[in-house]
Amino acid sequence: MNEIFMLRALELAMLGRGHVSPNPMVGCVLVYGEEGRQRIIGEGWHQRYGETHAERNAILSVRPEDTYLLPESTAYVTLEPCSHYGKQPPCADLLMEKKIGRVVCCNDDPNPLVAGQGFAKLRAAGIAVETGILAEKGRELNARFFTFFERKRPYILLKWAETADGFIAGEHGRQIKISGDLSNRLVHRWRSEEDAIMVGTNTARLDNPRLNIRLWPTPAGKNPTRIVIDNQLVLDQTISLFDGSQPTIVYHQNQAGKLPERDNVIYSFISPDAGPFLTHLVQDLHQRRIQSVLVEGGTTLLNSFMEADLWDEMRVFRSQTMLGEGRGRFADAIKAPIVRGNLISRQKVGEDELTIYKNSPGD
Repeated sequence: MNEIFMLRALELAMLGRGHVSPNPMVGCVLVYGEEGRQRIIGEGWHQRYGETHAERNAILSVRPEDTYLLPESTAYVTLEPCSHYGKQPPCADLLMEKKIGRVVCCNDDPNPLVAGQGFAKLRAAGIAVETGILAEKGRELNARFFTFFERKRPYILLKWAETADGFIAGEHGRQIKISGDLSNRLVHRWRSEEDAIMVGTNTARLDNPRLNIRLWPTPAGKNPTRIVIDNQLVLDQTISLFDGSQPTIVYHQNQAGKLPERDNVIYSFISPDAGPFLTHLVQDLHQRRIQSVLVEGGTTLLNSFMEADLWDEMRVFRSQTMLGEGRGRFADAIKAPIVRGNLISRQKVGEDELTIYKNSPGD
């Protein structure tokens, strides 16, 4: 039965996607009764960064007439209860205060502020603790959080749309409509779920993207941080990326360049002598507490991440559009990157096909 209740806790945790970063997504289910006669008396999840955590929400959901059952109940939690004061008090202390009988958990928290201390507190208080239940699913749920703490960089997703004959853009990089309306709405949902979105110089110059979530409005209206690579600071300052409507970071290597003064725009210099550019870029993003980046192109930037083996997930739309093998006026059309990694899923999105790949060592 452990797995059934933990699956429910994981399901609840996912409701926080796009709303809780830099915190992890966490779900909690409170269960009373012996095996075969168990019932859920409370449920909760971490709904928004800065607000109450999953364990407290689950306890608050328990009916007043059932609170006396808590000492004989099990808390199924997807991640180790926190043991430190942040924007909220420690959840481990709350479970101890309510004298929860048992705690079952997917994963240890990789955050050094917790890192086993939550479990140690609970055990010291005489609360039985069981860990590792559906651990792989727990890590998958919070892949961004684990990557951030274990690999000291954001979780990196590469995304593009290509024609049926393998092109990502028209002649000389000109923007063309490839994917359908449903796919475009899905991309805007993805943007709402990630901390940042990145494009290169050519995409910024030729497409003039806004990189917001206008096709997937959310109650919080959370737009991602925009990131653009403009090595020589050549981009026109009138493009949409510099409109100040959302936080924007410009990475460059032009030490002599004069930096414009822009509201909500940060310029970050990476020395050409510092070593691999992207390595330093993702390290800087880590310092800024950005846990995930959706890289939307173009081909040069996407290939650079693949060549540096700095990616975790790849999402590729393939449409039914044909550019005629790059002939005629599309003779200089831009080829799409070559997919890599392990195929995870394949599905139809409207008229398009979406394939998702995960990186593996050596890819």
